[in-house]
Amino acid sequence: MKRALISVSDKTGVIEFAKELNELGYEIISTGGTKKALDDAGLKTLSISEVTHFPEMMDGRVKTLHPNVHGGLLCVRDNEEHMKDLLENKIELIDLVVVNLYPFKETLKKGGTHEELIENIDIGGPSMLRSAAKNHKFVTVCVDPEDYERVISEIKENGDTTLEFRQYLAAKVFRTTAAYDSLIAGYLTKKLGIEYPEKLTLTYEKVQDLRYGENPHQSAAFYACPMVGYSIAGAKQLHGKELSYNNIQDANGAIEILREFKDGKKAVVAVKHTNPCGVGLGDTLKEAWDKAYSADPISIFGGIVAVNDTIDEEVATELHKLFLEIVIAPAFTEKALEILMAKKNIRLMTLDINQEIVNKQRVMGVNDGLLVQDIDYGTVTAEDLVCVTETKPTKEDIEELLFGWKVVKNVKSNAIVISKGNQTLGVGAGQMNRVGAAKIALEQAGEKSVGSYMSSDAFFPMPDTVELAVKHGVKAIIQPGGSIKDQLSIDVCNAHGIAMVFTKMRHFKH
Repeated sequence: MKRALISVSDKTGVIEFAKELNELGYEIISTGGTKKALDDAGLKTLSISEVTHFPEMMDGRVKTLHPNVHGGLLCVRDNEEHMKDLLENKIELIDLVVVNLYPFKETLKKGGTHEELIENIDIGGPSMLRSAAKNHKFVTVCVDPEDYERVISEIKENGDTTLEFRQYLAAKVFRTTAAYDSLIAGYLTKKLGIEYPEKLTLTYEKVQDLRYGENPHQSAAFYACPMVGYSIAGAKQLHGKELSYNNIQDANGAIEILREFKDGKKAVVAVKHTNPCGVGLGDTLKEAWDKAYSADPISIFGGIVAVNDTIDEEVATELHKLFLEIVIAPAFTEKALEILMAKKNIRLMTLDINQEIVNKQRVMGVNDGLLVQDIDYGTVTAEDLVCVTETKPTKEDIEELLFGWKVVKNVKSNAIVISKGNQTLGVGAGQMNRVGAAKIALEQAGEKSVGSYMSSDAFFPMPDTVELAVKHGVKAIIQPGGSIKDQLSIDVCNAHGIAMVFTKMRHFKH
């Protein structure tokens, strides 16, 4: 008679699975709560103590860590010495292991105490899984209820699982235990305040396979952290096609900008190729939309729109007039959904904008490596600004400059933003020199640049950007400062009555 050892925290489908095994002639060994569930279902089971001849002890911490268990799992069955050891020590073979792990992740998600988390670190489970997976030439190991049906199917068809399937199951086991250990290591490392440990272990869970990556010849998939907060991975899709690789990148850019505006005003952010093409604030969402749209009515075509208030019929009617890839909002009214869902492919998503960002570091891949840094949470207030010019900004000027600063922070460097009236007028992104970015932004702003505000993500190494601002009638400038040639730009501002403030903080974004 073959033997199966079943010990699971997630009991989804396990009773039906065990019944099938029993009918196929398997003797079932079980532990604790799993044994009780199986016994209550009328299944005859052996307790783990009947196999080890030791009681479960120390609140269940020690029950399966025994040669009678691991010998039965690790024995190489075509090795005469192994089989001899097995017989001499009266150890019986175990052919199938069904184990899933203590709910460490779930305990972490619900904010369990340190003591609760420690108690939910599984020891015996990973040990059995690893033993069985190592010996997958002879032993079937199952860690995922999704695989129960195929296990039964293969046994019925072949008398046992195939080696190919056992290899698949073993690989899944090692992925599972690696991810489990990664979560535990991450929790303990964070608790100790270690930002950059000597070994970095990360785990992500697949959200979906993607049709392709940035381009059709690139394969891609979307993975999310086990703990998700304010993230596109935590958004709920209500309508439309599946997200693409570029959709996800752009949507992430849109919600990053949106989180800058938490001062009570309604905000609309339009993004194209991860850069904002229009940002507007207003007392109503419609006013904010009008500003964001009119900022660049050409680039918004095929773009992403994110807002911080419920989309109603009025705003939905305006959105419906355009081709948009995604609309993200905290909520939609029923009428708004009816209007927008008339377009088959538009992706409509809801996101709780009051959530916190759970993962405070950003990971970026390079060939054969990772760069890890803190997410750019840097902010400045009116009190942080240092006026370096003879002309001083008014309170209204400061408000306008801080608006532009929040936007330019999220534009690819080199970046310049021209704004006025809590509305972007021109965005110069990703240029090789700063004056080039300014030319693009000012050209886009056109005549509206008169009396506008210029924001720069980094300092001016030359006075040429300020000289260009003068020609276009810019009223005030915000920039980090810190160049050895700052005085040249200050002199140009003083000569033309322009106010300029330094933030003492830069926002490079590569």
